[in-house]
Amino acid sequence: MLNVNDEEEKEDASDEEDEPTSNATGSRPMTKPRSKAKKRKGGKKKGKPKFKPAAKESNLDGVPLESYRIIDDEDGIVTEYLMSLYSFVHQWIELRDYIQKVWRQVSYQSLNSAVAAEVSSLAIAMVKKAQNQIWIDFPNHENYYTIMNTITRGDIEKAQSNYGLVLHRIGPDGKTSEKVQQVNVDLKEQFSIHTYQTLLAFVKDFQNTRTGKPTKSMLAEIKNWDPNFNLQQANNEQRLKWRRAYTINWLYDLVNVFASIVTQRISMQGQKIVLEKVDWSPNGPWDDHRRLYGLNEFAGEITWLAMQTPGTDIQQKILPHTVFQLQCIVDSLATSRGWTLHPLRGHVLYPPARRFRPRRDVDLFMDRENKRPNHGYCHGVDILKQLYNKDAALHRNPARHEASAGLLTIFRQDFINWLGASKYQSGLTNVPPSRFTNTNSNGLWEYSPALCGFGLMEALDLSFTMGLTLMDRIPEPLCLIHLHNLLVQKGYIIQPVGFYATMAELYPEAFFADGKAPTSNFQEAFRAHCSRPRARGQNARRSMSNYTNFSRILNQMENDNFKTKSLLRIFREAGWDADRVSEADIPIMSILWMLRIGQIKLITDPATGEKVLPDTELVRRSKAKLPEKALLQITGIWEKQAKQQDEPIPEELMKTLMKDMAGYKTGPAYKGPGGMRDLTGSQLLDFLKLDFVSDICGSRPLSSLNYVWAKNLFFLAFTGIERRLEEVQNPMWKMAYQTSSMAGEKRLSLTTMILSEQDEECLEIIADVLTDPRAGFMQFIYWEDLHDDYSSGGLDPDSEDPIGDDPRNGSLCTVM
Repeated sequence: MLNVNDEEEKEDASDEEDEPTSNATGSRPMTKPRSKAKKRKGGKKKGKPKFKPAAKESNLDGVPLESYRIIDDEDGIVTEYLMSLYSFVHQWIELRDYIQKVWRQVSYQSLNSAVAAEVSSLAIAMVKKAQNQIWIDFPNHENYYTIMNTITRGDIEKAQSNYGLVLHRIGPDGKTSEKVQQVNVDLKEQFSIHTYQTLLAFVKDFQNTRTGKPTKSMLAEIKNWDPNFNLQQANNEQRLKWRRAYTINWLYDLVNVFASIVTQRISMQGQKIVLEKVDWSPNGPWDDHRRLYGLNEFAGEITWLAMQTPGTDIQQKILPHTVFQLQCIVDSLATSRGWTLHPLRGHVLYPPARRFRPRRDVDLFMDRENKRPNHGYCHGVDILKQLYNKDAALHRNPARHEASAGLLTIFRQDFINWLGASKYQSGLTNVPPSRFTNTNSNGLWEYSPALCGFGLMEALDLSFTMGLTLMDRIPEPLCLIHLHNLLVQKGYIIQPVGFYATMAELYPEAFFADGKAPTSNFQEAFRAHCSRPRARGQNARRSMSNYTNFSRILNQMENDNFKTKSLLRIFREAGWDADRVSEADIPIMSILWMLRIGQIKLITDPATGEKVLPDTELVRRSKAKLPEKALLQITGIWEKQAKQQDEPIPEELMKTLMKDMAGYKTGPAYKGPGGMRDLTGSQLLDFLKLDFVSDICGSRPLSSLNYVWAKNLFFLAFTGIERRLEEVQNPMWKMAYQTSSMAGEKRLSLTTMILSEQDEECLEIIADVLTDPRAGFMQFIYWEDLHDDYSSGGLDPDSEDPIGDDPRNGSLCTVM
């Protein structure tokens, strides 16, 4: 347990009087009248930023009485504020340690960087949530400086010996424990004080000129940063200098790119813009101009700090979550170069990841050079635009897909300009060049696995939402899934075609009423589910044609059929807070679902006196998929009732329910029904990470599918069907394409007739087109492979990780 050593508590009253206090409320109890405390004089020292407390008189002036929250303890009196900070920094250390491990898995075990970005987003949200709670309880005492100045008593060196970590080995009975190791905590490292001081140095240096160029003194410190510096052979001081120089260089590039639209308006158009008053937030006026993917909110916070007038005191303005996120960003590079921090072992060094490139996953998503046909986003858009034109000609309506094609063009160009390889690498007019020009002008991305991961995460979310929105506006997906189902049911296709079967499995409600494929009355099922789906689609395309911001104009809930959300979209809408995820959005049989079901409080049925599930939306959705007995088992009640029932829960059913827990080797132990209710911190992240793997590159890969290429396949399949039917002059084809009253929707008309008449010639031709060649789902995945998310956790079994799960890391032990 993170604790304050006994020496501090043994100080006498006179020592307490002389101990410097921070400007946090009640960080040290007053033992003498306040008038005597005024005798102490405070002052500020110039030079390197240092945690130095303000004087007591300025510290306590204006503090309302209700802010003094003092509780009694057997060893004396401590403040609630200080105790809150102990809990806060404990969580900080735990989360940072876990996030480092996740980014190490990206570098050494091929974990998808978007998964790491999602897990990091959850951790950052946890820090922000704890930070906001401090603000509620102790207003104006939630900034990073005040927290760390209080927790260290204004003297980092003295506080160094007061905080320790103890490793206990838990006995087989789960009750007894044995102390294995005890070490003092490296406060500057574990509390991210080094990173905070680096951020502070950057902001103050940027404020000096606000031109985007370092001052001469700063330039002398950071200009010779070497990306290939051998960290293993360096001493600790050299490594810290290397990391500091990297961080400042990277922050200069980040701010220069993010602020470029404003600085260019000032320099090139002469606009009068007051930099310190600009709203840089995602809701601000400049967010309509894309300059970056993935870190827009963070970049806005850093840019706002940097653009304050020279001399502005920004120490009270830097919040903990900003420092924590910067620490995660810096750690992502350090871990890929073989440098991590362990709470017990200190600095751990090993060879850099040989096969890793920060842009690895972004490049697979983009495939700018079309190295993997049918997989990359960019080339897929080029093909889709051609197919749009052919379909418009078929329906004799040049404007049929004009808005969608225009939107895709802008979307694709934004990816090319700002995702993975920025326009900044070629130089932006009147914007200082990249600080990494001497080694790699695209260093903003090339030297930041975190930026690549966060950028890819946002790109996957937008491409998913855009893909389903545009798929909802064309009839081909609905038509072909129903035709494929008919052919399978009638035996024309013996083995379902992988792509169409998987699409129907991932989006059952989008294609079939109640999510169930019909086995008869195929025409009625088709008509009931696609009643005029394009009427709203035309209006939606017109409203989307005025491009401002994709995240604002894309709304799945306006779709007619494709309303299913990816887990990535679900958590983004919930602000990365698992507790805020709506019950309507939780995927059934996911880890999040299991955790939420396990938290349900059962009620007593007044008729039978037995415990039953309450009538909530999640329970109703769950009952549609699983027997109520299984749900009671998960809540921890059915296990007790099963002994008194004639029908025990089938063993196979329980194996299915519990398979989500399989494969855990180093994660939190599952202690049976109800054992996961109180998961917090890294334990919760470890479980939810499996859901993210499933969504990004696993068993439920909603975010893995390239929806542009999926639409291409739907168009090409229908083109092949039409060509074959025209060659034989099939009567149904003639009616649908030459004489039908539904001339505006020829493919809807043809599908309706085929499902109704079930003409043998038509069915044989369609079956032949859909199976020659057979389209597999994997053909349209961004990545080279998908993972068994529950057994492997999305990790490459051929890992080059030199650390792995060695018990000496503490990964198999309990750190208390």
